[in-house]
Amino acid sequence: MSDREPTRRRVPGPAKPPRPRSAAVRRQPGPGARPVRRPSGARPPGQRPIRLGSPRPRLRMVSLTLTLVLLAFVVRLLQVQAVDAGAYAARAEQNRYVAHTLAAERGGITDRDGVALAISEDAYDITADPTMFGKKQLKIDDGPEQAAALLAPILGQDQAAIVKKLRPANKNSRYTRLATRQTPQVWKQIRDLKNALAKKAGTGNVLAGVFADPSSQRVYPNGDLAAGILGWVNTDGRGGGGIEQELNKQLSGKDGKIRYAQSGGREVPTAGSAETPAVPGSDVELTIDRDIQWAAQNAITEQVQKSRADRGYVIVQDTRTGQILAMANAPGFDANDLSKADGAAMGNAALQDAYEPGSTAKVMSMAAVLEENAATPLTHVVVPNRLHRGDRLFSDDVDHGTWYLTLNGVLAKSSNIGTILATGQLGKTQAEANKVLYSYLRKFGIGSYTGLGFPGETPGILAPFQKWSTSQQYTIPFGQGFSLNAMQAASVYSTIANGGVRIQPSLVRGTKGADGRFTPAPKPKQTRVVSEKTARTLAQMLESVVDDEQGTGIKARIPGYNVAGKTGTANRVDPATGKYRGYTSSFAGFAPADNPRITVYCAIQNATSGNYYGGQICGPIYKQVMEFALKTLQVPPTGAPAANLPVDYKP
Repeated sequence: MSDREPTRRRVPGPAKPPRPRSAAVRRQPGPGARPVRRPSGARPPGQRPIRLGSPRPRLRMVSLTLTLVLLAFVVRLLQVQAVDAGAYAARAEQNRYVAHTLAAERGGITDRDGVALAISEDAYDITADPTMFGKKQLKIDDGPEQAAALLAPILGQDQAAIVKKLRPANKNSRYTRLATRQTPQVWKQIRDLKNALAKKAGTGNVLAGVFADPSSQRVYPNGDLAAGILGWVNTDGRGGGGIEQELNKQLSGKDGKIRYAQSGGREVPTAGSAETPAVPGSDVELTIDRDIQWAAQNAITEQVQKSRADRGYVIVQDTRTGQILAMANAPGFDANDLSKADGAAMGNAALQDAYEPGSTAKVMSMAAVLEENAATPLTHVVVPNRLHRGDRLFSDDVDHGTWYLTLNGVLAKSSNIGTILATGQLGKTQAEANKVLYSYLRKFGIGSYTGLGFPGETPGILAPFQKWSTSQQYTIPFGQGFSLNAMQAASVYSTIANGGVRIQPSLVRGTKGADGRFTPAPKPKQTRVVSEKTARTLAQMLESVVDDEQGTGIKARIPGYNVAGKTGTANRVDPATGKYRGYTSSFAGFAPADNPRITVYCAIQNATSGNYYGGQICGPIYKQVMEFALKTLQVPPTGAPAANLPVDYKP
C-alpha cells in the first residue's frame, strides 16, 4: 500500500440553510426581481425610529369638506333655478319693469252738423313710485318732503297731501297718482326739473320716481252751451252727467297698456317693451242744432234773470222726426270749470223736474173729447163764474159773468170750468169719464219715461184713475193733480203736430267709430194717439189761442206764419216744503199750424218779479225762439189762411 492516506468518502447529510450573503456580495437583479432594500443608516444608541403619519385620514377629511360645500352650492342652485325660479324671476321683473295704462282717447260730441260740442285734448296724469323715495334709494331721510316741496307749486296742491301719497301706509306700494289731467305744460315743468336734478353730480334725484301717464282733458269749446245735455267728465275719466254719462261706454273706448324696463326712473330703450294699443272711443252726433240751442238758451236765461225766477227751460223739437233741436236750461253751468258751478244747476232740469203743467195740458183733455165724439169745436158750453164739484168750488183765473163759449172758445180762453164741463161728457158717470181721460193721458206719454234714457229723468206722477181724489177728478182735466217734465209736455204738442202720432223723442243721431263708419241711432218708436182728423182739428183750435183777440197767447204771434199754441199758469209745488208756493208759467205750440215743422215749449218756475202769467212771460220766448228756428231751417211762410174758428156764441 502506498504511504498516502486513503480517500474518504462523504456521506450526504441533511441540507443546511444557506448562509447569509455578505453585503459585498449582491445579486444582480434580473427581470422581475424585487428591489433590494438598502440598509438604514446607523442610529445613535437608545433612539427610537421616527414613523410618519398616514395621509389618508387628512385626505378623507378634505374630500368630505369639499363634498359638503359643493353639495350646499348644488342644493342652493337647485332652489334658485328650479324650486323658487318663478318667484325670483317675478321679483326681478317687478324691480326692473314698470307698467302703465294707455288711456283711450275719449270720443267727441258734435251737433247735427258736426260742430264740436265736447272734445278731448292731450293731458297727463302725474304718477309716482313711492319705493323710489326711500332712504335706501336716495340716501336721505326726507326724500318725500323734498319732492313734495318741488311738486306742490307746480301741481297747485298742498305739500302735506303729496308727502302722504309718496309715503303710503303700504310700503310695498309702487304706484300712486299725484294729479290727473294736467296740461302738457305742467308735465314739461316737472320733466325739466327732473332732468336738471339728474345732471347734478353727487346729489340724489328726488324726482326720479315721478312719471307721467298720457291722458286727456275734456274741453267744451262753447262754454255753458248745452251743458245740461252734455254733462261732464269726472276726475276718473267717466261721464258724470248727461250724454257723457249715458253713453260713457261708447265714448270711453278701451284703455291699452305699456310695459317697459326702467332704471333710475328712466326707460331703458334697449330692453324692449310690450304694448297693447288703446282703442279710441266713438264720436257721438246729437240731434241738436248749435245755433238753435244758443237762441233758446239765450232767451230763457234772460227771462229767468228778468223775472228773478228759480229756473226755466226751453225745448225745440222737430215734429216730423221727434228729434230734439234744442234743450236749454237756466241757470246752467260751465263744465270747463266745475269748481264754480252751482250744484243745483248741474243737471238737466228739463228732464229732471216734475211739476204740474197747468193749462197747457188742456189740449189732451180736448183731444179725448174730440176723439170720443163727445163734442165738436163748435159745441156750445155755458161757463158760469163758479162751478161746484165734489168738495170744491172751481173758478177761472179771472172773475167773469156767464160766458157763452164754443168748445174752441173754452180752449182759446183757457177756461178751467169749461174744461171740467167738457171732459164730464166722456162717460155716463164721472168714474167712467175719469177712466177715459186717464187712458188718453197715458197714450200721450204722461207717467212714463220719454225713451231718451237720460240720467236722472223723471217719469212724472200720474196716479191710476181709481185712486184719483175727489178734487183730482176735476183738476186733472185742466192740468193740476198730476206732474210731468218739460220734454213730456213738448212731446204732447209734437204728437198733435205730427197728425196724432207720437214719435219717441231722440237726442242722438248716431255714432262714428274709430274706423270712421257712421252708425245711425235706431229708429224711434211711433204710437198712434188720436186720429189725423182730431189732430188737424186741434191744430185749428190752437190757432185761436194765438190769433183771436180773446185768446191768451197773442204775444206768440209770428208775422207770416199761422201759429198753434197754448198758455199755462199753474200753482207750483215748492219742492222744499211740498206745499203750493208761486207759479209755473208756460207756453207750448208748433208752427206753421197748417203744415207743422217745429214744436217749441217754454216753462219758468216761480217768477217773483213782474208778470207770472204764461202768455205774458213765456209767449215772447216762444215767439223769439220759434222765429229763429224757422229761419235757421228755412221753413217757408204759411200758405193757407187762418182757421178763425168762433170763440163764443150768442145765446
